[in-house]
Amino acid sequence: MFYVGVDVGTASVRAALVTREGLLKSTAEEPISIWEPQSDHYVQSSSEIWEKCCVVVKKVVSGVDRSQVRGVGFDATCSLVVLDQCFQPISVCHNGDRDKNVVMWMDHRAAEQAVRITNTGHQVLSRVGGVMSPEMQPPKLLWLKENLRESCWNKAAHFFDLPDFLSWKATGSLTRSLCTLVCKWTYSPPEGWDDNFWTTIELSDLLENNYSKIGNETRPPGSPLGQGLTAEAAADLGLDPGTAVGASLIDAHAGGLGVIGADVGGFELPCEHQPLTSRLAMICGTSTCHMAISQKPLFGTECNRKIDRPHGEGPCCLQPSSRTGKQKCPYAGENIYSYLNNHLNTMGCSLTCSQTLEDLSMLYLATVQALALGTLHIMEAMKEAGHDIKTIFFCGGLSKNPLYVKVHANATGLPVVLPDQMEAVLVGAAVLGACASQDYDSIQEAMAKMAKVGTVVWPDDKVKCFYKRKYCVFLRLVDHQREYQALMNPR
Repeated sequence: MFYVGVDVGTASVRAALVTREGLLKSTAEEPISIWEPQSDHYVQSSSEIWEKCCVVVKKVVSGVDRSQVRGVGFDATCSLVVLDQCFQPISVCHNGDRDKNVVMWMDHRAAEQAVRITNTGHQVLSRVGGVMSPEMQPPKLLWLKENLRESCWNKAAHFFDLPDFLSWKATGSLTRSLCTLVCKWTYSPPEGWDDNFWTTIELSDLLENNYSKIGNETRPPGSPLGQGLTAEAAADLGLDPGTAVGASLIDAHAGGLGVIGADVGGFELPCEHQPLTSRLAMICGTSTCHMAISQKPLFGTECNRKIDRPHGEGPCCLQPSSRTGKQKCPYAGENIYSYLNNHLNTMGCSLTCSQTLEDLSMLYLATVQALALGTLHIMEAMKEAGHDIKTIFFCGGLSKNPLYVKVHANATGLPVVLPDQMEAVLVGAAVLGACASQDYDSIQEAMAKMAKVGTVVWPDDKVKCFYKRKYCVFLRLVDHQREYQALMNPR
């Protein structure tokens, strides 16, 4: 039996054929276009994204019996897709290009609208860390209403988070994932939508027809949608009609799903006999998402105030960290991280005012340490909110950087678990399909069986005191930074 996981990232679509045991049998990737029609506006095409999804899925399932593919799961960036009454694209640009109908997650055109929504102090904001980010959907919707009323807002009949657009395209079901609506739209289960919130931010027209434009039916991730793949979608994807499709996830959350539930028996980890709530998943890419699970809501408002993050994502204290992605190395054609890791081993630990390779290497090391201490800062705020983290689970591109991993273990004093399958996001998407197929009784069982532990990196007790002192310096620098920001940006 196989499951297909589809991951739509910022610049590409990937798919994997995954076995019942969580092993990747085949993978494929296709680029997708990004347009920047003006500053801070980043848009894509939902039609192109679906076409590329079909291409990669056909590639990974070629050569296997279609009847053996039991389920499909989708994850994607939290971008906003706009369609009309006939489910055709509507332009989100001033130039009216209908094909460009996706406001990307990183589009910051709605920064001013986000500030206005935050300033309302509405109670629903407690579930998003107390601060509305321009990367969330309410400010984007408000921007469209205020700036493209005639050409977009008045014609729009369906607003989808991109993960939900994909599951609708596959099944015809308008059911939204709880993941997307809770994290990016202010949906608050079990109550649901808050009429007063949308009225307060002058989007009361979304209340029409029981919120039909943004979704009035929700399901937990991995829940089977509709009757599975429609005949049209099945033909597009190269699969059988009726193949199960699970309710979707935001891409970082799929990474968490692909690692956090792994069976750690035999590794003697502190979380082995602890509930999943003792684990922290770190999805390390262009930015890093820190994800923890709680049995009851643990609100992150104070957490965000203490660590100056742009926003949190609900009661699980999901926290974006600083930008951690790739940079170009002027000294080598090889991977920058490997090159600098090796060079650090050949040099001393002094930092001078020179602009040599040694200088660059030490700056790189200091940056990695700062990121790790930032993780510790986040964890301490999460602890105050009620979390008790014993083990960290890594996935994403930076989990392949041994220095980054080791420094995190040393700075936090906790073991770091690396997955056996490095493409944990694709495994997490496949878990959704496995759940939808009902081959597993629960998403927890599917995670335990399909997520595998690769290696464990333990903290070095010899540097414990060093990082304790370093963290004190880090906290003072955070305070200094706030002072400098206040000086430069007086109210």
